[in-house]
Amino acid sequence: MGTASGKNRAIVALSGGVDSAAAAVLLCQAGLEVTGVYICLQQEHGETAGGRKSCCSPQDAADAAAIASRLGIDFQVVDGNDEMTRIKDAFAQAYADGRTPNPCIVCNQLIKFGKLFEIADEIEAYSIATGHYAQIVGEDGHAALHRAMAKDKDQSYVLFGIDRSRLGRVRFPLGRLSSKEQARAIVKDAGLSVHDKPDSQEICFVPDGDYRAILKGRAERALRPGPILDEAGKVLGTHDGCGLFTIGQRRGIRIAAAEPLYVLSIDPQQRSITIGPKVSLACCGLRAGGANWLADVPETFDCTIQIRYNHRGAAGTVRRLDDECFEVAFDEPVDAVTPGQAAVLYDGDKVLGGGWIDSAVK
Repeated sequence: MGTASGKNRAIVALSGGVDSAAAAVLLCQAGLEVTGVYICLQQEHGETAGGRKSCCSPQDAADAAAIASRLGIDFQVVDGNDEMTRIKDAFAQAYADGRTPNPCIVCNQLIKFGKLFEIADEIEAYSIATGHYAQIVGEDGHAALHRAMAKDKDQSYVLFGIDRSRLGRVRFPLGRLSSKEQARAIVKDAGLSVHDKPDSQEICFVPDGDYRAILKGRAERALRPGPILDEAGKVLGTHDGCGLFTIGQRRGIRIAAAEPLYVLSIDPQQRSITIGPKVSLACCGLRAGGANWLADVPETFDCTIQIRYNHRGAAGTVRRLDDECFEVAFDEPVDAVTPGQAAVLYDGDKVLGGGWIDSAVK
């Protein structure tokens, strides 16, 4: 564990992008002894998209090294391929199981707030910092995870899996910024050339959004054809693979109807998808497992539940079934509750915890 003598020492995950560069600048301005860490992730054969590397391009690596050099901080390159293999395997397996994964949450658990803590302990650095938009707030002697000041950039949803015991060692320097433009200005003022680098929007190992190569190499059964059913079980047509669909999806169904049709459920055993009208997407609750709690909560409590990254959140009541599982009853029906996504629980801006959606309650 980072020692008390190393409390002025921090490592920052440098991706070569604007946000991690701004985080590094702010740490240096705060007078910390900073080490930049670039996590090297190599592409695998066949997992390319649009002719581009699946993640971590040579340019990103060069940019990260240049940022560290310009700021005069130590710099390390760390191999994260073992962890990324696990992330890709879990990603493909989820689609094969009829679920829709969020690999960024798993990456944060295994790499950014897993492997990086190992490195921090090796060099006796107390703090881990990243370019995420979120805040760590002190409450009654404990650290709590809160939404970022820039609500349109908030990333607290994908951070619910951080080990609670480690929150006190986490820094999010961008948490109190008002906008991404402010981050770009900080980077530009520091003389870093990446200040106008475009944002990365996709999953890092699926840069054009087409993940078929991942499924083909790891879970080919997710790409096997199967039937498209209506709510009564009648066969309406065929699809090219359950792994190409998610709950609430409308595009790609290719079934003519008088009203728009949406994916309502996926049965990986029968390789079928069931479709129906938008009204049938409404859910009154959900059940979740793999919970991680970041605050002390009672057995039953009211909160706001966010069921996907861009979801605004919905009011509801949570009942803890045990330390690992909980169920949610929404105050009003919520559309497209999707197994495999995370249900993250908020009290205002504070993250109470979260878990992985196992099933929707219709």
